[in-house]
Amino acid sequence: MNDDRLRVAIILGSTRDGRFGPAVSGWIGAHVRRREDMTADLVDLVETPLPTVFPVLGEPPASREDADLLAAVSPRLAAADAFVIVTPEYNHSFPAPLKNAIDWHGTEWRAKPVGFVSYGGFSAGLRAVEQLRLVLAELHAVTIRDGVGFQGAWSQFAPDGSALDPAADAAATVMLDRLAWWAHALRKARADRPYAA
Repeated sequence: MNDDRLRVAIILGSTRDGRFGPAVSGWIGAHVRRREDMTADLVDLVETPLPTVFPVLGEPPASREDADLLAAVSPRLAAADAFVIVTPEYNHSFPAPLKNAIDWHGTEWRAKPVGFVSYGGFSAGLRAVEQLRLVLAELHAVTIRDGVGFQGAWSQFAPDGSALDPAADAAATVMLDRLAWWAHALRKARADRPYAA
């Protein structure tokens, strides 16, 4: 095993009943796992819910239960070298549980790259991604220009989970190549000189 492999946290941002997100996260997860330079860790916000009431700024979580919920997610984000956020578009934006997961964390995002796989109807989720770029810039993350968007996503996948359009696979390869470049560069930079925000 190559110990230099990049640890990529794939964050599945939809928690809606009957969600389509697992099909999309499974598809991009398969792309990551096929690469020799990456490992994948799926952070599904249904399986790992986070508290929705924040403590006083600068204070620890208000309860042991909240601390336990965070302990199931925060170390995984801290260990990641890079992120891929899988998000639908709800009302021209991204889901509230995804914003909640972002807001619970600060240093975990700093000086790390983030790629996006979005899905939806006509817009392919791109409006959600553009808003996520603004949020993540505030947290000192580096968002990757190249992403993947599925228009009418429900009809874009075969029963085996593969994408019907080869262009989607090509876009995933480009996005992950860019993510790898930034992840290696930023990992080295953080090791050489810790990032201060």
